[in-house]
This record gives sequence, C-alpha cells and structure tokens, in this order.
Amino acid sequence: MFKELNVFKIAYSMATHAGKRQALVAQNIANADTPGYNAKDIKPFKEVYAQRGHSGDMVASRSNHLNGAGGTHMNWAVSETRGGGDPNENTVSIESEVLKGVEVKRQHDRALAIYKSSMKVLRASLGKN
Repeated sequence: MFKELNVFKIAYSMATHAGKRQALVAQNIANADTPGYNAKDIKPFKEVYAQRGHSGDMVASRSNHLNGAGGTHMNWAVSETRGGGDPNENTVSIESEVLKGVEVKRQHDRALAIYKSSMKVLRASLGKN
C-alpha cells in the first residue's frame, strides 16, 4: 500500500509558503512609511518548487538516511528590495504589496483545494464517502 502521498506534502508546502509570504506582505504594508525600510519577499512557490529538482533520485529527509541526496527543504530565503526612489529611502509599494497579497490568497486557496480533492479521492478509494 502507499507509504507516502506526495500530493499532501506538496499541498502542505504550498500552504506553508503562502502563510510565510503573506506575513512578509503584511510586514511590508505595516512599514510602508518607515524611513529606510526595505521591502521583503520570498520567491513564488512555483520557482522554489522548480529549483528543488525532480530527477527521480532518492532524497534524504533526515541526516541519518543513507544514499539519498540531502537538501529536501525548499529555499524560502527572504530577499530585500534595495535602493528605493522614495525620498525617505523606503522601497515599499502599497499597490504591488496588495497584488502580492491577492496572489498569496489564491495560492493558499489552491493548496486547500488540492488537499480537499486528494482527501475525496482517498476516501473514495477506501469506499468511504
């Protein structure tokens, strides 16, 4: 039988990524008038997931696993936008932050939809509706 269902891990990672990115968007909006504040962001989930690499090789999920490539954690490094054209050297654009917030909400909703759909398929395969 199945030992591991990757679709649940992907949905979890997508929802977690959305939560982290939403927190950064909220932080940026809260500091929109702070002099010298640099807007923070992380790469979109699509880019992070694509960089992870899917060559079909085994991946070690713990340091004591043998024969697996390490580095299963996704790179959600926070980056800062430097050098604003604003007189107070603030790089936050409220408009772009609001658009990022909408994008993040859609990502989170998509992750929940994937999770719910996968649960329905799993329940149906077990004969439980």
